[in-house]
Amino acid sequence: MPDRPRWRDLAELVRAPAALSVPGDAIAGAAAAGGLNRRTAGLAAASISLYWAGMAANDWADRDLDAVERPERPVPSGRITPGQALAVASGLTAAGVGIAALTGGRRSAAVAVPLAGAIWLYDLWAKNTAAGPPMMALCRGLDVLLGASGGQGRGAGWVRDAAPAAVTMAAHTATVTLLSRREVTGGGANLPSATLAATVALAAACAKPSGGTAGRTATALAGWYATWYGTAQVRAATEPSANRFRAAVGAGITGMPPLQGALTARAGAPVTGLAVAAAAPLAKRLTKRLSAT
Repeated sequence: MPDRPRWRDLAELVRAPAALSVPGDAIAGAAAAGGLNRRTAGLAAASISLYWAGMAANDWADRDLDAVERPERPVPSGRITPGQALAVASGLTAAGVGIAALTGGRRSAAVAVPLAGAIWLYDLWAKNTAAGPPMMALCRGLDVLLGASGGQGRGAGWVRDAAPAAVTMAAHTATVTLLSRREVTGGGANLPSATLAATVALAAACAKPSGGTAGRTATALAGWYATWYGTAQVRAATEPSANRFRAAVGAGITGMPPLQGALTARAGAPVTGLAVAAAAPLAKRLTKRLSAT
């Protein structure tokens, strides 16, 4: 057993490249709530910490199952001990909540704490139950609201303003989570066909071709998202093997930035939306070295 895990093993444990799908939540939430400011970067960092915590907690909770289905992962392969994985998950959780509180005060902490709780509840209980997809969707929705919590305004208007973006990201996440349940075994064509229909609907909801530069940018990015993720789902529906499902899940993760960018542009920040979407090609390239699933 290693006394100290290598950085590459830790990066694999937390699915490091997948973190590129996270900052866009905070940015989209902040843009929707009219609160893109210096706090947004700090809340994005908090989101990344909590996301990585969830990945480490997932591998700690699944160590026995992974020993059978995915023995190459860091914990079952012996490159990281269960205790080290738990310590990483716990430390990143504390860091994420702490960064959120320091950045956005009580309002951000009031979102970060239930978000952290939902992440752990998913990993320890909900993941393999019917509650898994809605619980994971809740996590992503709360992540968007975490970004929105950094605005300067008082009252609860920021929740109302950011709710559509949060619901959009939650719905997308539900489709990815449903597909992920067939990563090992494969499945039928009905599931990817259904998630594809949801993807097209989400892209259409984000489009706003008559909204000037912001609207046209949102429409273009929504189309990019639908093509990026939708193509992989079409392939999974045509050939519903485990590899195709796994590829669709990967596309759903790396394809989040265009969707987040579309939401950001639709909220009136087209340049920022394009910058968010630009993370997608980098994420795809990095996942060829380290898996995002």
